[in-house]
Amino acid sequence: MKFTIYQDSRQGGRQNNEDRTTYCYSRDALLMVTADGMGGHHHGEIAAQIAVQTFADAFQSEAQPRIIDPFSFLQQGMSRAHLAILDYVERHALSESPRTTCVACLVQDSIAYWAHVGDSRLYLMRNGRIMVQTKDHSRIRLLLEEGLITPQQALTHPDRNKIYSCLGSPSVPEIDLSRKTPLERDDIIALCTDGLWGTIPGEIIAGKLKEANFLNTLPKIMTQAEKLGGPRGDNLSIVAVRWEDGYVEPESSLISTHTMGLSEVTTRLDEFGRNPNYKSELSEDDIEAAIEEIRAAIDKFKPGKI
Repeated sequence: MKFTIYQDSRQGGRQNNEDRTTYCYSRDALLMVTADGMGGHHHGEIAAQIAVQTFADAFQSEAQPRIIDPFSFLQQGMSRAHLAILDYVERHALSESPRTTCVACLVQDSIAYWAHVGDSRLYLMRNGRIMVQTKDHSRIRLLLEEGLITPQQALTHPDRNKIYSCLGSPSVPEIDLSRKTPLERDDIIALCTDGLWGTIPGEIIAGKLKEANFLNTLPKIMTQAEKLGGPRGDNLSIVAVRWEDGYVEPESSLISTHTMGLSEVTTRLDEFGRNPNYKSELSEDDIEAAIEEIRAAIDKFKPGKI
């Protein structure tokens, strides 16, 4: 595999950053995950952390060097993260369950597979156009599809932030799975939270990335979105990859997995509370306790334990 990848998360105008992102790759497979937490105090960010960490742990265990059943991997990852969040709620006797959206994408053999819950989105971009876009599990999307509101009305509709499926809710989440999607060289896959796509539409992002320097343009897009969000803007996050098998670029930006061992996995995942992009009011003792709780919740629902 050869690809260029970019990962970023910004606080926007919020007090804390409850978004979480990760990517992992083995010799033959790449995983990307983005989650947008919801919940009072620090619980939203814990729900998002559980989601991305559940996927990262599973990938490190199962990518040897590829995932045997990609769709099963994605479905089970979402389900395990959901159960781990509910377990956290029960152990802490929380009156309200923290929740998170989640979108995860697995690429191997130049074929992309993805799953999502909520309104964090995946875009597949080709030649400056959006070829595929996930459908938000949101009230607004349903109203648009029924023709009850216009896209312009959706921008200011009072229900624009309401979603009907997420991880951690009392009801079983609705998990949408993609079809097997072959990738062409220079295709771009972007996983992002609503803090980004809600300020800069995907069509604009795709146009800006056409024939542009991928790693230079994406930070500019994030900065523009953060400014457009203003002092009350939402957290905004993205993991994006440009697929480049057979394409040659300087090693400074190109990742090649051809020399990796069969059981070797590389993961980019920040430990809870250890990234300044995820600002939190928690004390060091609170962070250490949260790290232990997250690990306990995830370990309980590892493969073979449920």
